[in-house]
Amino acid sequence: MLVYFIRRLVNVVAMLLVVAAVTFGIFFMVPKLTGTDPALLYVGKIADAAAVEGIRHKMGLDKSIVEQFLLFLQGLFAGRDYSTGVDVTHCAAPCFGYSFKTEQEVWPVLIDRLGVTASLAVGAAVLWLVFGTLTGVVSALKRRTLLDRFTMTTALAGVSLPIYFTGMLASAIFVYQLGWFPHDYVEFAVDPVAWFQNLVLPWITLAFLYAATYARLTRATLLEVLGEDYIRTARAKGLGERTVIGKHAMRSTLTPILTVFGMDLGGLIGGAVLTESTFNFRGLGYEAVAAISSSDLPVIMGVTLFAGFFIILANLLVDVLYAVVDPRVRLS
Repeated sequence: MLVYFIRRLVNVVAMLLVVAAVTFGIFFMVPKLTGTDPALLYVGKIADAAAVEGIRHKMGLDKSIVEQFLLFLQGLFAGRDYSTGVDVTHCAAPCFGYSFKTEQEVWPVLIDRLGVTASLAVGAAVLWLVFGTLTGVVSALKRRTLLDRFTMTTALAGVSLPIYFTGMLASAIFVYQLGWFPHDYVEFAVDPVAWFQNLVLPWITLAFLYAATYARLTRATLLEVLGEDYIRTARAKGLGERTVIGKHAMRSTLTPILTVFGMDLGGLIGGAVLTESTFNFRGLGYEAVAAISSSDLPVIMGVTLFAGFFIILANLLVDVLYAVVDPRVRLS
């Protein structure tokens, strides 16, 4: 098990380097190919040539691509110094640079926004995993009944309706018309009760979208597993139905669910763009939208790296859970 984990950890480090290289190439090489100067985005189009050249030197844009990438990696792991020729500004590791618009360090801004996104994503993930999986199991066991048709129809509606529609509809009814929920995010450390009240509706709205997918996936996978020979053998040996379903069938059913869950949770922690925009939560997704609209490259790159990191980390956790759920994976 330890060797398996170390091998996967090495793969994670390699993937992070690849993500960093690709992200750097997109945000620093592509603008040059298209004739866009990142220094102009920082100082503005009306700045004089001396100011543009000074910013280009400060950001290291006057160096070769290889040197820029090495400085970029140095900033991530050891920090980086930005020299203007007069003074030196030190950006502590991990350094994603400075925002073009606010001139603040990107890393502290992202960390500040991460709490909002993580609160939203983790809470919704618990809801959709529990209720989506349970709904799929019940639907599979009650196949072709009225309950099965109702749950699958509801799941189809959940998959089909976009989050901005269900979110705005839920806000209009439960926040503004009925007044059951507040609509301003409050930090957990400030007021845990208000934090919970503000997140209940976004959790349910986001979980409804994902739970529908998990219900359909669980139902289809469980129905397939229930037709396997080892399930018939377990029943023939006289095992109770609860043991057959809970100990044998669900063990195989969990494998594809874990795969999808890892990708979904990792992607959402990287920024639930539509949900945050709908409920006006200033998380990573909200920050990414604002940065894109203002061409703030360092912030966009930081959010991209954050999202890539969490997706890769989620895949690592899924790989480890695979080995727990199915011991045969340890040999692969």
